[in-house]
Amino acid sequence: MMSSEDRRQALLDRLTLASAPLSATVLAGEFGVSRQVIVQDVALLRAKGVAVESLARGYLLTKKSPVQRIFKVIHTDDEVETELNLIVDAGGTVADVFVFHKYYGTVRADMDIRSRLDVRRFLSDIASGKSGLLKNVTAGYHYHTVTADREDSLDHIEQGLRERGFLAPLQEYEPSGVRDLVSDS
Repeated sequence: MMSSEDRRQALLDRLTLASAPLSATVLAGEFGVSRQVIVQDVALLRAKGVAVESLARGYLLTKKSPVQRIFKVIHTDDEVETELNLIVDAGGTVADVFVFHKYYGTVRADMDIRSRLDVRRFLSDIASGKSGLLKNVTAGYHYHTVTADREDSLDHIEQGLRERGFLAPLQEYEPSGVRDLVSDS
């Protein structure tokens, strides 16, 4: 027989994988316990900070929306790996890169870099000559939209970028909509 702690972990695992609400009755049948035991387990999970919603049709984990911040950065080609690893090591995802070009306007590329493996793959593709770094069309200045699960992760990323000298100051000519979104050095 499963211990109550193991059952709560299994319940959390089951809720994590669920794409639709799961009723206490269905969960009770799956775990071989009463509906009331499931209700109590959910209460204990909530007490530990797990965001479980009670809906009319059952329980569902509340999916946290990632937070995001835009950073204006500048660095050399040799520092790209350092910049990207700094971001992913602190729990960030580099969603995209974009530049404001005098003639071409805004040029943006999705990146979805989440790990050091993604960084290595990206750099390998660049090294193979498939394409160049977008930052080089604007003398190194570029922007990244970075997402994370928590605001303090973005704060940590910003601090790391600042300490490395990668954050670039905003200029008056930059679009006002971006000026409101960019984390300024």
